[in-house]
Amino acid sequence: MSQPLTTRPAAAAAAGISLLPPRQTPSLSSPPPLCTFLFVIILFVAAFYTLHHPGTTPIATRNPKNALRLRRLFLSSASNLTVASYLRSLTLHPHLAGTKPSSDTLRYVQTHFQSLGLETHVAKYEALLSYPVRASLSARFSNGTMVEMDLYEPGLSDSGVVRPYHAYSPSGSAQGNVVFVNHGDEKDYRALEEIGVNVTGCVVLARKGGSLGRGSIVKVAEMKGAVAVLLYAENDGGGFGGVERGTVMRGIGDPVSPGFAGVGGGERLGLEDNRVVKRFPKIPSLPLSLRKAEAILASLGGAAAPEEWRNSGRVGSRQRIGPGATAVNMTYEGEMKMVKIHNVFATIRGREEPDRFVLLGNHRDAWTYGAIDPNSGTAALLDISRRYSLLLKTGWRPRRSILLCSWDAEEFGMIGSTEWVEENLLNLRANAVAYLNVDCAVQGSGFFAGSTPQLDSVLVDVLKQVQDPDSEGMTMYESWMARNNVIQRLGRVDSDFAPFLHHAGIPSIDMYYGEDFPVYHTAFDSYDWMVHHVDPLFHRHVAMAGIWGLLGLIIADEPLIPFDYISYADQLKSHRDALSKLLDRINSVNPLTDSIREFCTVAKQVKDEAEKMKGRSYSEAEVASSAIRQLNDKLMLAERGFLDEDGITGNEWFKHLVYGPSSDPESKLGFFPGIADAIAMASRQRDRDTETEAIQHEIWRVARAIQRSAKALKGGFT
Repeated sequence: MSQPLTTRPAAAAAAGISLLPPRQTPSLSSPPPLCTFLFVIILFVAAFYTLHHPGTTPIATRNPKNALRLRRLFLSSASNLTVASYLRSLTLHPHLAGTKPSSDTLRYVQTHFQSLGLETHVAKYEALLSYPVRASLSARFSNGTMVEMDLYEPGLSDSGVVRPYHAYSPSGSAQGNVVFVNHGDEKDYRALEEIGVNVTGCVVLARKGGSLGRGSIVKVAEMKGAVAVLLYAENDGGGFGGVERGTVMRGIGDPVSPGFAGVGGGERLGLEDNRVVKRFPKIPSLPLSLRKAEAILASLGGAAAPEEWRNSGRVGSRQRIGPGATAVNMTYEGEMKMVKIHNVFATIRGREEPDRFVLLGNHRDAWTYGAIDPNSGTAALLDISRRYSLLLKTGWRPRRSILLCSWDAEEFGMIGSTEWVEENLLNLRANAVAYLNVDCAVQGSGFFAGSTPQLDSVLVDVLKQVQDPDSEGMTMYESWMARNNVIQRLGRVDSDFAPFLHHAGIPSIDMYYGEDFPVYHTAFDSYDWMVHHVDPLFHRHVAMAGIWGLLGLIIADEPLIPFDYISYADQLKSHRDALSKLLDRINSVNPLTDSIREFCTVAKQVKDEAEKMKGRSYSEAEVASSAIRQLNDKLMLAERGFLDEDGITGNEWFKHLVYGPSSDPESKLGFFPGIADAIAMASRQRDRDTETEAIQHEIWRVARAIQRSAKALKGGFT
């Protein structure tokens, strides 16, 4: 039986793993102390001179040497040893939101910010979180044997790690024959119906990895008449028998304060309120290890698995799906209780535009130790704050304010960030320039990013300035392009960028290093796993912190906000073309064509206006002039135009009509969620006229949203 990985500080040394490269080897992340000291002195003198001799210079090249030195100093002041020490401290204990160890990580982050002399504060909320009390599972196999299945991970029953469970699963018992439903989506149930398999009254066994999240898998099973769900992941927790925890709540944010912040003494909905009831599943569910799931799969009788399931993952060509002689008896008891959660912030006030904010955010709560998810990102955030503090000591202050955000209770459904966004919604819409999110900073190899399109160009520029830790002599951009990667779009809802973009309309980026990792949400997501399997020298952490922090520095410091709406216009045209092909001329996309044409014209005008401003000369006072401020406001506010206060039909909290979650997991559109949902609804109905009318209405809604954005970007009034 595998023993649990430890998180003792000496583990890496005991394994013969060095956290730093050999001393004689030059390292991007460990500059010589004397050079750094001299660099700081030179930068301080330059900054002092600039402050007292403003003169007039082109806006695009205002103190270009200082800007370059600042960026170089930021990158060169990295330390992989420091990042490693942050991660080690953060992962000494499991720290599930609402528990005592979670309070310890809160204090660690807060104390770190304060020790750097940063303006620090905590925002508290009360939220309904869900915890397990007890669970059991017994199986009667086809040969008549009865087996009591241990639901814990091997050797971890006394480790302080929360038992594997699904947050917000209802308490209850269920008995029934087992039916394997593959990924548990509508397509899989249709395949079962075609071979005469009905899951009514059965316990379904599903595997993660399809288009649905946990909550949706349970929801579909509930609709099909199943009495319970057993869910497993095929990654097997790195071979240790790990079990993937997670939430099955629908939507995001505190379920008893939907649409408004769960502040102390505020309104709370009752659990019987329909707005709360619809957030939770009605049938119980439990996560299983791959080993337990395979034991059940091997015993199933009944029909053979549909052809398209076979040889997919671990589903073999001879797999049977039930129902048959294999049955299970499962019991889950949980408790939901109101607990206090805490978001921690460090603010660096801007010099010229203190009321404009660039936000960098990461959550710190974890299902277990959370070395990858999320504390690789937390460690990077702490290192960024350390590096920013070094810049502050040179006399630097950003043009705009920077807000470093440490969120709580993300694992339960982005609760900490969502409550804060709901409480500060109007101020965010008026003053937030961009939100830069990193969750799992380092989970493997290769850089990945998703963003709203106006941020594409600044992201690419930053990637050209950061060295790839895995490819000597190459920048992050060069290695990224060599893998034919593309910048994704943010229609998904799986991290803390969701409330900022989908509800508040803030331009956003989400970044991560490595596409997936086998110990996701298991007890083996530990410091030891990181140093043995993912980033032994913490060079990837350094690279990610460099990209993330440099993005924040540039967006906060550039006189003109570096947004490119030509890129957005091109993306909208691409989305329209894809929609037109999908509809096959059944519906007219002419409203979209007209609104996108208007958007393109305005985007070009704004680009030209910005280029003219960059070529002119301004005094320091004029750099803060109303003309530049007005242009920056247009660049900042244009994203808000894509919001519709009525929201996505059937999912009204989500307001963004270009990028947001579709309720149809089989949709071929990763954009225009309202249109995607209307198309899905039409496919299930028979009234062609009604179908056409509903889709056309959603097309008009998106067209109006694009027009609103174009008018915001243009400024003024009609």
